[in-house]
Amino acid sequence: MRSVDEIYQEMLAKLAKRCGFQPEESCDLAVRLYAAAAQVQALDMQAEWVLDQSFPQTAQGLYLERHAAMRGLKRQEASKASGTLRFSVEAAPAVDLEVPAGSVCMTEAECRFQTTERGVLNAGELFVDIPAEALEGGSGFNAAPGTITIMTACPVGITACTNPVAFSGGSDPESDESLRARVLESYRRLPNGANTAWYERTAMAHAGVAEAKAVGRARGIGTVDVYIATERGAPDETLLEAVWKDLQENREIAVDVQVLAPARKAVDVTLEAAAESGRDFSAVKAAVEQAVTAFFSGHLLGKPVLAAELVSLAFRQEGVENVRLVSPAADVPAGVGVLPVLGTLTVTELGA
Repeated sequence: MRSVDEIYQEMLAKLAKRCGFQPEESCDLAVRLYAAAAQVQALDMQAEWVLDQSFPQTAQGLYLERHAAMRGLKRQEASKASGTLRFSVEAAPAVDLEVPAGSVCMTEAECRFQTTERGVLNAGELFVDIPAEALEGGSGFNAAPGTITIMTACPVGITACTNPVAFSGGSDPESDESLRARVLESYRRLPNGANTAWYERTAMAHAGVAEAKAVGRARGIGTVDVYIATERGAPDETLLEAVWKDLQENREIAVDVQVLAPARKAVDVTLEAAAESGRDFSAVKAAVEQAVTAFFSGHLLGKPVLAAELVSLAFRQEGVENVRLVSPAADVPAGVGVLPVLGTLTVTELGA
């Protein structure tokens, strides 16, 4: 793009050619020409921006969403991480202790989580596990085990809280690049009401569906199996029923369609990481655990888990100097209707 000075010099040259004189730099005409050059450059920039927004390959934000809408697609919203909070006492109480629904706990980074139902720590017990979810959506709330340790308001008699397992399923709003890829894919694989692209796109139009894979002739001629996954992993029966009814109403004639939850394949991950000089390893460990936990989402449906991708993911975390993947020892191959899920996650200090 031309700079203001380049446009200004072009104006001076054209003025000299047509009028036969060159204005002094400090004169009123030169100032006016420079101001006009700045406006011309602004128009050039606006025209280039409009051109970028006119095509899905270069559009951004709201304008990319409008291209997606023309293809029957929309940006996936942020989802909340969910898991279990454990409330405990040092000594078994003589009476039941109530933990109200909406009790809030948080990590040291002030990521807040609340119980989704009322719980009771029974007399004679040391702890109670209660379902909980993040207060906000986002991948930053995929908390590793044992990182939610602060109670913002202690329920009567309760002395401690933690999360025995990881909170998972939290995701950020779909990025422009991810949405752009789906828009462009919709042109490459045109849904025609009968192919796998149509089944997958129809399924993913439902709120909560993060990934869908259709398999033609899964049970013989005239059958289609559609596997769906949510951000957290396996879908519930309500979502399966809703997607099935939608496909059943719009499918082609004489086709037997099923909507299924994927088979879960646990993948145990063991990493060794080294922190940069001056970095606290515990903070680096927490960042790696959170990143790996967020990686195992419903988007992995039907896809392999690549060892190189796990190493790269861990290495990109702030403060990480080096990474070695212990397990899995090799890539975990993809499987039709199979969703890789995180099994045990172990992160230790490299060279310790």
